[in-house]
Amino acid sequence: AERNKEAARHLHELFQAAPDHRTPLVEAIKRLEHEADQVTHEVVNRLDRTFITPLDREDIHTLASDLDDVMDAMDRTARRSQIFRVGLAPEGVKQLTEVIQRMVAVLAEAVGRLKKGGGDVMRYCVEAKRLEEEGDAIYHEGLGRMFETERDPLEVIKWKEIYETLELTLDQSEDVANVLE
Repeated sequence: AERNKEAARHLHELFQAAPDHRTPLVEAIKRLEHEADQVTHEVVNRLDRTFITPLDREDIHTLASDLDDVMDAMDRTARRSQIFRVGLAPEGVKQLTEVIQRMVAVLAEAVGRLKKGGGDVMRYCVEAKRLEEEGDAIYHEGLGRMFETERDPLEVIKWKEIYETLELTLDQSEDVANVLE
C-alpha cells in the first residue's frame, strides 16, 4: 500500500512533467512495481508458513493481490505514456492522477488501520468508493472533451488508452476497498 502511494505520486508527476523529463519517473514506477511484486510474493510465502493468521488467509491473499493489481495498472499507464511518446497531458488525465493519489493514500491508511484493530476502516472504504465515483465523472468528461476537440486520430487513440488505464486503476483500487470492507 505504501509503495502504491509512492507510485501514484510519480504517476501524477509524470503527467505534470514535460515529455522529455518523464523517463526517470517511468523507471521509478517500474522499480516500485518490482518491489511490490516481491512484497506480494513474501506475503504469500508467509501465509503458507503461518498456521494462524490475524485475518482470514484468503482475505490477506486477495488484499495483497488486489494491491498488486493497482500497482500493475499504474505501471501499465506509465509505460504506455513512454511507448506512445505522448505530449502534454490533457487536464482530465492530470485530474485523474490526482484522484488516484488520494485513492491510494486512503487505501494505505485503511490497510494501516487493520493492524491497529481496524475500528474505522469502513470510513476509508466509503471514501475510496466516493473517490472512484469522482474519478468516473472525470474520466467520462475528459474522454468526451477529447473526442470533441482533438482532431488527430493518433492522439485520440493514445490518450484514450491512457484514460482507460487510469480509470482501470481506480476500479482496481475500489476492489481493494471491497476486500477491506
